[in-house]
Amino acid sequence: MTEVQAPDILRCAYMEIIVTDLAKSREFYVDTLGLVVTHEDEEALYLRTYEEFIHHNLVLRKGETPAVAAFSYRVRSPEDLDKAVAFYEARGCEVRRNPEGFTRGIGDSVRVVDPMGFPYEFFYDVEHRERLAWAYDAHIPGALVRLDHFNQITPDVPKAVDYMEDLGFRVTEDIRDSEGTVYAAWMRRKPTVHDTAMTGGNGPRMHHIAFATHEKHNIIAICDKLGALRKSDAIERGPGRHGVSNAYYLYLRDPDGHRVEVYTQDYYTGDPDNPAVHWDVHDNQRRDWWGTPVVPSWYTDGSRVLDLDGNIQPLVERSDASEMEKTIGADGFSYTRPEDEEELPEWKQGEYKLGHQL
Repeated sequence: MTEVQAPDILRCAYMEIIVTDLAKSREFYVDTLGLVVTHEDEEALYLRTYEEFIHHNLVLRKGETPAVAAFSYRVRSPEDLDKAVAFYEARGCEVRRNPEGFTRGIGDSVRVVDPMGFPYEFFYDVEHRERLAWAYDAHIPGALVRLDHFNQITPDVPKAVDYMEDLGFRVTEDIRDSEGTVYAAWMRRKPTVHDTAMTGGNGPRMHHIAFATHEKHNIIAICDKLGALRKSDAIERGPGRHGVSNAYYLYLRDPDGHRVEVYTQDYYTGDPDNPAVHWDVHDNQRRDWWGTPVVPSWYTDGSRVLDLDGNIQPLVERSDASEMEKTIGADGFSYTRPEDEEELPEWKQGEYKLGHQL
């Protein structure tokens, strides 16, 4: 742990993603999901949500291999960029600073490869754009109103939690076993359940980027639209309600396989004594409150991430704790403990066995 003061992070602000076909990506993110185009050219597409006033929440940049180039956070002041440089240099991380910014619409910025191998960015200066919260004539039924969070896959969740707490993040919920091994943790700066989550698996990889919508019915509208367009194969999981976060969710896959969550109705966490929620790794309601099985791809698939030179970061295999050989997922089990199977209805027992063998 370093004694150097961490930058004061306000919120997750945007993600830069590499896509292989800008036209197909535009059809998915703009024509189907309704994100607003701030700028586009032959190399990149800059998108924002309806309630956003900074230049963008998502950059889609054309490249040969799908990957994530930056998980980007806004800080409270320009001075916090100096703190970011000192914080990461003290940890021996690669640090680069660009006074002109690394993307259009963003000023002085710091990019690092963090201790977990993820490309993080910090910035303060931005170009403002019109906030379209009141432009109801432009809203679609499934309007995406804010960037809500990231989700990251890492082979060492406890190490990631320690580092993120040193960076100023707080745990709101986690998943653990009876021995105290943490399989996943939800961590926040803004007063919601999370700005990012750390989930266990071979990494570093990006699990998903999540956009908020106002109500559950907005998620149903997205599903209806995808069905009407004969694009329902983009739906990977959901709709459903999470146990963790208590939010209503839908998971989609874009044309390159990047995972996008549409998310709504989690809860306030801003009080200094907000109690953390701890879920048993064997509790199948943690991932879906209704007990709906989680599709295997949700546990196994993730987007690769880049270093600061644009190269794919090598994967490190997950290597934590005693029950790992029994798990099928990023954070634990598909269903309850095997010894509990007799307590399940007969029809559910067979489903358990199927899930456990995946």
